[in-house]
Amino acid sequence: MVIHVTGRRKLTELGGLYRTMPLTVALYMVGAFAISAFPFFSGFVTKSMVVAAAGQDHRALVVLALTMASSGTFLHTGLKLPYYMFFGTERGLEAREPPRNMLVAMGMAALLCIAIGVFPQPLYALLPYPVEFEAYTGAHVTESLGVLLFTALGFVLFLRALDPENTISLDTDWFYRKGARCFMWFAEKPLASYEKAVSNVSETVALPLLRRTARVGLRVDLNGVDAVVKSVARAILHGGGVLRLLQTGVVTHYALAMIAGVIAATVVFAVVWR
Repeated sequence: MVIHVTGRRKLTELGGLYRTMPLTVALYMVGAFAISAFPFFSGFVTKSMVVAAAGQDHRALVVLALTMASSGTFLHTGLKLPYYMFFGTERGLEAREPPRNMLVAMGMAALLCIAIGVFPQPLYALLPYPVEFEAYTGAHVTESLGVLLFTALGFVLFLRALDPENTISLDTDWFYRKGARCFMWFAEKPLASYEKAVSNVSETVALPLLRRTARVGLRVDLNGVDAVVKSVARAILHGGGVLRLLQTGVVTHYALAMIAGVIAATVVFAVVWR
């Protein structure tokens, strides 16, 4: 929402927003405490279940990794980001609270974070197996608060070293940024050269060959096919003229023609089968 309101995304360009965005600050901190596994927020219950399960399974490395992850999350999301984004040096930004629909969405999420953290039983009821876990024991609360408070102490002591710098942090976007650059190089260099070579071959070899083939085909069509068609047409016309002469309308003439045809066929048959 800060990006939506200010149009800025770098911590070096943000600061002093708590004056004009107090509701956003409060709702953000609820989410930050929840994701950092702060007591009385949802993350405290859910992460505690995972850490306790790893401990019961004697997975010390998993417990250590999850504890360090909670500390790192609180350092980054619960301390560094809100400090420099909302309470850092004033940058003169003309910011205001985001639209109401965004605030309502954040408010609903914040309410769930608090409700699950204070009353975890409905969450337990949704799980597929019976849950026998108590998050709010003295030892567990003390341990979690100790980790978080020591993280906050480290943030205060090393605040100068944590000052944001105007650089680009490497993230997974590096892969598609570099991949896009390689793709553009491939499209502009090898692929474009290949397309140009194909176009040159097409213009210098293929198209002239097609034109010559078309000319030859045209000549064959005009001098061969058309000539045969015209000859057949002339023969048909000539035969039609002959038949028209034979059509006298006299029955005796037709009878004589039939007799002559039979005699001619008989002679041909006798000669062939001799």
